[in-house]
Amino acid sequence: MSKNKESKQEKIRKTSVGGQALIEGVMMNGPKGAALSVRNTKGEIITEFTEIKHARDKVKFLGLPFVRGIVNFIESMIIGYKSLMRSAELSGELEDESDPEKMSKLDKWLNEHMGPKMFAVLSGIASVFAVVIGVGLFVFLPTYLVDIIDKYCFADSLAKLHALFEGLLRAVIIIVYMFAVSQMKEIRRVFMYHGAEHKTIFCYEKGLDLTVENVRTCRRFHPRCGTSFIFIVLITSIIVSSVVSLIFPALTDSSNRIIWILVKLLLVLPVVTGISYELIKYAGRHDNILTKIFSAPGLWMQRITTKEPTDDMIEVAIASVKAVITDNPEDDTLE
Repeated sequence: MSKNKESKQEKIRKTSVGGQALIEGVMMNGPKGAALSVRNTKGEIITEFTEIKHARDKVKFLGLPFVRGIVNFIESMIIGYKSLMRSAELSGELEDESDPEKMSKLDKWLNEHMGPKMFAVLSGIASVFAVVIGVGLFVFLPTYLVDIIDKYCFADSLAKLHALFEGLLRAVIIIVYMFAVSQMKEIRRVFMYHGAEHKTIFCYEKGLDLTVENVRTCRRFHPRCGTSFIFIVLITSIIVSSVVSLIFPALTDSSNRIIWILVKLLLVLPVVTGISYELIKYAGRHDNILTKIFSAPGLWMQRITTKEPTDDMIEVAIASVKAVITDNPEDDTLE
């Protein structure tokens, strides 16, 4: 009897609850909707809950396997961005930036000579610029670096393996980038909240009471993390891109690089995202040698993107999880 009870307690419940680290807080997304909890400058935990109406609930086609991946990715990006901006407001970060005594000379000049509408326009331009920089750094740069290395070091002998080396180089760039930003004080705190998010979800999946003591003992590396998703996308991208380049060898020609990049953005990326979503969903439901193999790179990377949280950060994550879980744990289980 006691052994059966112990095995039931040790069995991990695979839930659909996932989250994201924010500025001084955590956002959790579950069956009931999304909740963000943030600790403000007074030390108070503020929790806001929002019901989410998913596109797949309105249009059945969008919920089909391999289609739901790209839809879920877009929805997650939108929810995540809104939550990040809201956390900055609730934590007091935006208030501090609007304080004349804490503003830079440029910010003071903009505040004096431009109204709120112009600030909104500038924020929009900054967001677009950030996307352009991201595409340039993680899409264009690897492609052209491989071309240069191949041309001057291997006399175009690696053309047929372009997709493979491009994917490996992209992985290196992402790892170096993540490590570099992790050294920033502000980002390190976000990564600590990321750790609190994972440990709290693990605690809930184990069926333990959501207390600081229980959460503290849980792991901070989770297979359903966005970091793991990134690496599954990278691996899948290498495979899919290699297949496409073998079917259409003309794309490996350096003179067609713009066309190759457009093909990846418009065709390969949606396919890769759809496949990767199904793989990480499978990893969330199963624990076998296959899931361990393709989850390993992302779990290793989480040593950079997650840090051990403090108890007050864990309290914030617990508040966020409690706001999205249902009274019946079975309702929170992965489909």
